[in-house]
Amino acid sequence: MLNNIGLPGLLLIAVVVLVLFGRGKISSLMGEVGKGITAFKRGVDDGKKELDDSFADARDVTPDAKKDNV
Repeated sequence: MLNNIGLPGLLLIAVVVLVLFGRGKISSLMGEVGKGITAFKRGVDDGKKELDDSFADARDVTPDAKKDNV
């Protein structure tokens, strides 16, 4: 059912939302959405950095252990 919305349907939805909420509320909502996306990207980058750091630490330890066993 949602596959057949198309451009006219999206425009109609946008107009209805604009009429119901007004330009000011929509712009403030979009600002909050932007802040949320930025925070999400920052969290993903921090997670990747932590994983890379933990893998780097693991790589630093394993060669020493191999030298001791040989």
